[in-house]
This record gives sequence, structure tokens and C-alpha cells, in this order.
Amino acid sequence: MVLLGFCKYLHRCCQRSVLLVVARRQWSTSSASPPPLHRRLLLFLTQRFYDIEMLLRWRSQAKRSQLQKKNVYYSYTQRFYGPDIASAYYILSLKGGFRYVGQSEWFRTNQRGKFSWDFLNHKNTPIEEADMSYTIINYTGLENLERQRSLRTLKLKGCPEVDDWFLARLHMFQDSLEELDISHCPRITTGGLAALRNLKGLKHLNVSSLPGISNPGLVIILLEEMLPQCQITANGYDHNLRTVEEEEEEQMQRQR
Repeated sequence: MVLLGFCKYLHRCCQRSVLLVVARRQWSTSSASPPPLHRRLLLFLTQRFYDIEMLLRWRSQAKRSQLQKKNVYYSYTQRFYGPDIASAYYILSLKGGFRYVGQSEWFRTNQRGKFSWDFLNHKNTPIEEADMSYTIINYTGLENLERQRSLRTLKLKGCPEVDDWFLARLHMFQDSLEELDISHCPRITTGGLAALRNLKGLKHLNVSSLPGISNPGLVIILLEEMLPQCQITANGYDHNLRTVEEEEEEQMQRQR
């Protein structure tokens, strides 16, 4: 799909190049004078604009295709190696890290994205901690972790694809999850945080620096009421408890 789009882009560029050559020949062989400089400049900018637009569109399609490919369900691996190995392989393929239950060793990728295959030696060992920080895990890819009923820690710091729908699906870990880090996730909003009420066993929650949160002070109070047994970390905010109505009233007074 991406290759087809790129080929169409190249074909379109070649067509424009041919038209430019033909146009220049007509101007040079005909007795009529060529168009003014400003018209030729506008024509050039217009053609370059569409070329750049096509290139950006192709780049966006390639990015979406790569995202879907990385978060595909690892059904083949699960069928032949079991759910624990499939989850481990998915985490490592996204350059994340994890620790098995009863093990002190963490499996992580190196700077080149390479990892040790020793995790295959723990076929029937569930995952206890997973660090997916700054990876492109999304709602679809979360299905690869669904069978991990012993997962106690999940770190999702700075994940660009973690959104409200993703948080709503975390209820699958409601009986095991104790620590959750969703700080610096740009797509999380106040509405998505309400889904965390299902995680009754949560003991530590990090919601620091979420740009999509309005009235963070009030949101934190609501989280503390929803999860009274949970210690909440919320750095990077101006903890202001003013409501939207109070802010609008203050703006009106300033205008007067």
C-alpha cells in the first residue's frame, strides 16, 4: 500500500517534469514571448507545493502502516510458543523491557534494537513488570499483553499512542496491576482518567505532565477519591483548583 503510494508520487513528479520541458521548448521555439517572471515563479511554487504535499501524505501513510505492523496481534508466536513468550517478544520488538515473575533479570533491547533470545527459556513464566516507556504501543497492540494476569507494574511514560481508549482497556489488569506510569502521554485527557477507577488494586499512579488535562488540581482530587488506597504522583502542573466558570468570570472582569 505504501509502495503503491510512493510509485504514484514518482509518476506524478515525472509527469510534471515532462510538462515543464515541453513548456520551455514551446517558449523557446515560438515567436511569442514567455510569461512574465512573476507568473513563472507562481507556477514553480504551485508545482513544488503539490510535490511536497504528496511527499508528506506518503510519509504519513508510511508512518501509519509501520504503526499497524508493530502493533499487530502475535497469534503465530502465541500458538507455537505460548502467551508468555508472545507477550515478551512483542515488548522487545517495540524496544521495551520486562521482568518475569520470580526473576531479578530484566530483558531489554540495546541501543541498536537488538536483544538476547534467552527469554525463550521461560516458556511458561508470566511477566510481572513491563516497561514500555517511549514506545509506540497502542490500543490494538495491548491485546498482546491480555493474557498477562500477573502483571503488577506497567510503565507507559511518554508513549505517543496511549490515549483514552487505551486506558479504558486496562481493566484487563484490574486484579493484578499495582503500579502504573502514564506520565508525559500527550493524548490522554481528563475523560480517559475516569477509566482508571476499575483498577482497584492500584497502589502507585504517575500522571505527571499530561498536556491534555485541564484543571489538574481538581482532576487529582477526583483521582484520589476514586482510588483512595493509591499514591498519586502529579508533577509538572500548576495545582490550581479554580473551575472554568471562575476563570471565565475573572476574564470578564479584566475586560471591564
